[in-house]
Amino acid sequence: MGSKFGFAGINQPYKPDTSVDAINRQIESLGNKFVPARVVDIILDETHPNFKNYGEWNGIGTIKYELILSPESEKLEKNIAKPLLANIKHFPLKNEIVFLASLPDVNSLDSLNDNKIFYYLNVISLWNHPHHNAYPNFFNKSPLPPSQEKDYQSIEGGNVRRVTDNSTEINLNSTNNSGGKFIEKINTHPILPFTGDNIFEGRFGNSIRLGSTIKSNSIYQNNWSTIGNEGDPIIIIRNGQPTNSSEEGWLPVVENINNDLSSIYITSTQRIPINVSSKNYSGISSDQIPSYPISYNQNQIILNSGRILFNSSTDSILLSSQKVISLSANEDIGISTRKNVTLTGDLVKLGGINASESLLLGDSFIKQFKVLLETINLLCDALVAEPALKGGAPAAASQLKTIINLIKDKNYLSRFSKTI
Repeated sequence: MGSKFGFAGINQPYKPDTSVDAINRQIESLGNKFVPARVVDIILDETHPNFKNYGEWNGIGTIKYELILSPESEKLEKNIAKPLLANIKHFPLKNEIVFLASLPDVNSLDSLNDNKIFYYLNVISLWNHPHHNAYPNFFNKSPLPPSQEKDYQSIEGGNVRRVTDNSTEINLNSTNNSGGKFIEKINTHPILPFTGDNIFEGRFGNSIRLGSTIKSNSIYQNNWSTIGNEGDPIIIIRNGQPTNSSEEGWLPVVENINNDLSSIYITSTQRIPINVSSKNYSGISSDQIPSYPISYNQNQIILNSGRILFNSSTDSILLSSQKVISLSANEDIGISTRKNVTLTGDLVKLGGINASESLLLGDSFIKQFKVLLETINLLCDALVAEPALKGGAPAAASQLKTIINLIKDKNYLSRFSKTI
């Protein structure tokens, strides 16, 4: 078999000196050098059997490793490394490759002590894929399944790793599934970069793109660069790729606000082709209707998801607009509160934008209406008692008194709706 180069050769068969003394000499010679190591185990919560041995909660992220060129080093108890960065968590999976560096530990704060420990940097991007970059140990006595061996040995000839059999069957999880179980999904796609982008990708189809308006000749076109000047900034936060994504997880994708599960777009001059659920603006006068969402190309923030919840736990939710606030739904809109609902404006319209009939001032009207009823009632009393009247006049007056009393005894005022 020909020689293997690059990462394809990190497990190239040879006869290394794997004695404990030789391994110790290698470790001691590391000094401040960066060396690659494979993650053998990682502590992510209290369920790990070594949780108490390595600082309990202060030891979260601690890995056990094996040196790439000395796989037997896994047997050494001191093959322990801690994460280098405390404020950015990018913990590796089992079988991923990391860089180690020998640096001071807390005990070296004592000037008489020169203790050093190993820290690890982020995962080496062997496959240049956000989901995982594991590379199994071919020295492992357990034979690899044929499908997995084919997946990983195919890169020897420069082939692209393309998993088509649901998973690579690599053990990616820590002892006791510390931190939970990682489920490999072969249809997780990476985000396609454009020139100048800074992209942060999770392992599960979630990403943050700090990008811009930019034209590309690629078959993968973005849909936010149809207008505007190249270089105009945009931020796209996406959680969840489309449910109908292809099974070819090695192919890149570009964000699409209408297909991704949840999105936040922060724009400058871009026009975002979002399909809004309701296009009903009948509650707004024609001269006030805002630009249709897919044609607006000024700075804006768009939130899109299957459901959006705004909740304020201690104070208020304030909506303020220089122009129009439009509420539109394909079904009901409900407003409820334990206290007051107040509508103010130069003109408050109910029922439609063309509403023109004025509402009655209920309290004032009823007050004057009762005076009218009392006066009519007195007139009816006089008519009933007037002997000069003949025919049905007294009977009609008596019937009118009955109706008046029914009206007087009924409350026509709303208990909840008030106007001025």
